Order: sequence, then C-alpha cells, then structure tokens
Amino acid sequence: TAHWREDFTVLRLHGDCHAGNILWRDGPMFVDLDDARNGPAVQDLWMLLNGDKAEQRMQLETIIEAYEEFSEFDTAEIGLIEPLRAMRLVYYLAWLMRRWADPAFPKNFPWLTGEDYWLRQTVTFIEQAKVLQEPPLQLTPMY
Repeated sequence: TAHWREDFTVLRLHGDCHAGNILWRDGPMFVDLDDARNGPAVQDLWMLLNGDKAEQRMQLETIIEAYEEFSEFDTAEIGLIEPLRAMRLVYYLAWLMRRWADPAFPKNFPWLTGEDYWLRQTVTFIEQAKVLQEPPLQLTPMY
C-alpha cells in the first residue's frame, strides 16, 4: 500500500492491546502479554478503536491526546492502522492453524472447520483489501 513507510520509531508493545486485555482493579492493568513485540506505537493503539470512521476518529484523537501526556506520537503512524489490521487478520488465522494439532484447539475453536466461517473470512479479507485502497483515517484539523 502507498501508506507504508519503514522509518517509524520502534517501541516495545503489548502486541494484543484491546479492551479485553485490560483488567480494572484499583486502576487499569494489562494482561495477556504473550504477544509482546516491537513496533510503532499505533500497533497497540489501533486495537482500541471501534465503530465507524467518525467514531474511530474521535476515539483516536482522545487516545493520542492521552498518549501524548507521556510520550510524543508520530501522527504519520495513523497510515499504518489498516495495513496492521490486515496483518493481524492473517496472523490470527496462522496462529490458529499452527496450533490445530493441539487437542485443546478443536475443542475451543470448533467453528474453524465450518464452511460459514471461511466464507465470512473471505468476505472480511475482501473488505479489508478495499479499505487498504482508501486514504487512511484523518484526525480533525486543528486551526
């Protein structure tokens, strides 16, 4: 995609930073650190976004504002959101398939062998390929 560059600042990341991996007990606490990796800051931040583009824009602006209380954020990284989402779709399926021989996996992921699952995945990949051709999410201009 035309939005990809390779000169972003690389940080240590959670790697699976979504609301389901944040526990609240006397404040927020991140769990499930087995996917920790190096990458650009947005690789963790994009997974906190949901909803339509307008909702994601508002959420991202709030997240970046909070993030910048601790560290500078390179807004050029926003162009990585959809390529990273596509990469995660592929990596997740690869993760499942690599572990399929483990008896626990067919029991916990029985839908993986269903034709309807693979049809939905095909649609998801086609939709993601279209999104990759669109301009990246834009922050609201500050005048």
